[in-house]
Amino acid sequence: MPSATGTRPSEARERLLRTASELFYAEGIRAVGVDRVLAEANVTRATFYRHFPSKDDLVVAYLRTVDEAARAVAARAKPGPERLRATVAEMAELVCSPGFRGCAFINAAAEFPDPDSPVHRAVTEHREWLGSLFVHDLAEAGHPDPEGAAAHLMMLRDGAMVAGYLADADRARATLIRGLDAILSAAR
Repeated sequence: MPSATGTRPSEARERLLRTASELFYAEGIRAVGVDRVLAEANVTRATFYRHFPSKDDLVVAYLRTVDEAARAVAARAKPGPERLRATVAEMAELVCSPGFRGCAFINAAAEFPDPDSPVHRAVTEHREWLGSLFVHDLAEAGHPDPEGAAAHLMMLRDGAMVAGYLADADRARATLIRGLDAILSAAR
């Protein structure tokens, strides 16, 4: 994928980000040190610091890739009920996917509770975007209380992300979809 300057990011940067993303999601961000990422990505420390001034910068880049994937799903659907259904369907499938370990953003927020942390800010930015998407699409659908319904949907989503990892993933998926259906039934 071309960068903002129009050039393709280096293969080493992509390898670092891919390796870190897999490790951070599977094992936890604080549990994985930079040395491990370097070893598994087969990249030197100098190369790492050329692309990421700190581990926090790498973590933010990891979260940005997850955010970009969510935005891409939303961009493919027509705003309103269609986009809500597509977004929630993607979340519901994610909950049941092999290796699912919860929401990358909820997990990162738990590890970086300081609201001034760049990692926590990346989490907040994603959640603000998702919440505003829900409000917009619920308003498009004609829901009488799009803000309240969006907060309800966010809670359902968060619950599904946790229950999908800790409990019955199929039930979490079904509950999330039924919850969206109930919310949309109040629209027009």
